[in-house]
Amino acid sequence: MHIKAAVVRESGGPFLIEDLELEAPLEGEVLVRILACGICHTDLIIRDQFYPTPLPVVLGHEGAGIVEAVGLGVKSVKPGDHVLMSFSACGSCPSCVEGAKAYCWHHMQMNFSGMRYSGKAWDVPAPLLKRLPSGGVERINGAFFNQSALATHAIATEDNVVVVDADLDLKMLAPLGCGFQTGAGAILNTLRPEVGSSLVITGAGNVGLAAVMAAAISHCHPIIVIDRVPERLALARELGATHVFDSSDSDPLPAVLALCPGGVRYGLDTTGHPAVLQSIFQMLQARGICGLIGGSKPGAEVSLDMTHLLFGRTVRGILQGDSQPKKFLPQLVKLFRDGLFPIDRLIRHYRLDEIENAIADMKSGATIKPVLLME
Repeated sequence: MHIKAAVVRESGGPFLIEDLELEAPLEGEVLVRILACGICHTDLIIRDQFYPTPLPVVLGHEGAGIVEAVGLGVKSVKPGDHVLMSFSACGSCPSCVEGAKAYCWHHMQMNFSGMRYSGKAWDVPAPLLKRLPSGGVERINGAFFNQSALATHAIATEDNVVVVDADLDLKMLAPLGCGFQTGAGAILNTLRPEVGSSLVITGAGNVGLAAVMAAAISHCHPIIVIDRVPERLALARELGATHVFDSSDSDPLPAVLALCPGGVRYGLDTTGHPAVLQSIFQMLQARGICGLIGGSKPGAEVSLDMTHLLFGRTVRGILQGDSQPKKFLPQLVKLFRDGLFPIDRLIRHYRLDEIENAIADMKSGATIKPVLLME
């Protein structure tokens, strides 16, 4: 079928809106008409080739839309269902069997290979074709997070779509599939702070602010947020932060330790910068835990004081907020409906052909979470 999609053709290059052909769903797959797709930092680091996802490629992994067709064997999803889309996992490795699907042993192949997953193999080309003026055909890489949702239509799988009520606004809920579930899940699923626990969060982007809202739900105190953008720090206060520090002015470490003598119980780094993670680690009290959810270039290293570590302190990597999407996304939807997770305050909508403007606004801080509308 004919679709429009945002294609990246060169490292660091623009997202080009192109006419493509999308193949029909295979066994276990579903065809989704995309209504909205959030732009995530991960889309941009793949554009810039931090990871070797092959180009040209259609990215996008925070899609939401309406199912139009299903492949053989699909039982839990049907045409007409409204769905959110999330990450993909094999379902059979030790992590998946234990319910830790975010840590699938085949996470990179399933989500970043640019290839379609079928059965036990990752060697099936993505379902995207470009008809050339010469009459030939160009294969476009895709199946990004088993969706490639920066397009008017996408092929996903029965496993990585979550059916939601038809009265929900998918244009608002699309980012739940990655960024928002990562930030909120890091608090609600991974750290699980006790009431009254001290917490510091570095980075007040969409992931960090989702964590702030989850920390408020968990009744943490104090909730400390560190960033360099005053407007984002102000919003963090409105969403539940009790204290904010602008790290562009000075090192926040002394101020945090003055506020929390002995250190904070929990920390969460959403920036992925080694120096920031190192700073949070220094803020931890004995037996404190620091979660890392910010993406870094492969090979990035951090230096930690081993004596400080010896006193029961933990640094914990966190993928996708330890989410099982079919269980966790409905929980976030309920929190949103109850007014406890106001993600609408973070979102700004753009047309698909405004994608470069959306990315520029995201980079400048003018927009926290850009969401593209396909129609």
